[in-house]
Amino acid sequence: MTPTREPTPEPTLTERRRAATQIEIATAAARLFAERGPDGTTAEDIARSAGVALRTFYRYFRSKQDAVGPLLAAGGDAWRALLAEADPDAGLRTALEQAVFDALAEPGERTPDQLETTRGLLRAARDDAALRAVWYRVNQESEERLVPVLTRLAGADADPLEVQLTAAAATDSIRLALETWAGTGDAPSSGPRAPAELAVRCLRRLTAGIPLLDERPAAR
Repeated sequence: MTPTREPTPEPTLTERRRAATQIEIATAAARLFAERGPDGTTAEDIARSAGVALRTFYRYFRSKQDAVGPLLAAGGDAWRALLAEADPDAGLRTALEQAVFDALAEPGERTPDQLETTRGLLRAARDDAALRAVWYRVNQESEERLVPVLTRLAGADADPLEVQLTAAAATDSIRLALETWAGTGDAPSSGPRAPAELAVRCLRRLTAGIPLLDERPAAR
């Protein structure tokens, strides 16, 4: 039997306002980093661009590089949400590939802008160790949050090690796809060289030896 999910509590008004402020600051930081680079951007610049006081900036973030964390994390939140809604009976591999593809290529007005923002950040991170550290931290946290989602889809009897391996492979597939795309000139946001296609290719290669993904769903 597939474990049922506990309902997620609705965020309070204060939590929603806090999250909105963090995203506004993160968006301003990402834009400035892409335009000027981290060395050419100060916390004061980010706060001014976001329309908040410097003390507000430091209430939420320890450093200018740390400010982009919520924006980068939002991508992981979106794709885990897609996966969480998948039908367990469809099979884990199918669910994973579809969620990865849809998260990076699902039609919508915001998708190209989000990808371009990520491209600018990853290019800026190549020469800034602190910004790279934020990117790696966000990916690690996303991997950890992915495990319970995969456990629900795979079933309570799934091998925990294989679930962990799948979470690591899926997270790294998206990370590698975005990094490769960002480093390849002006590669388009759709098509064979786009993040969605690259991520699915990476996922298939990295999960080829994980039996969990090739097992047929158990009868329920």
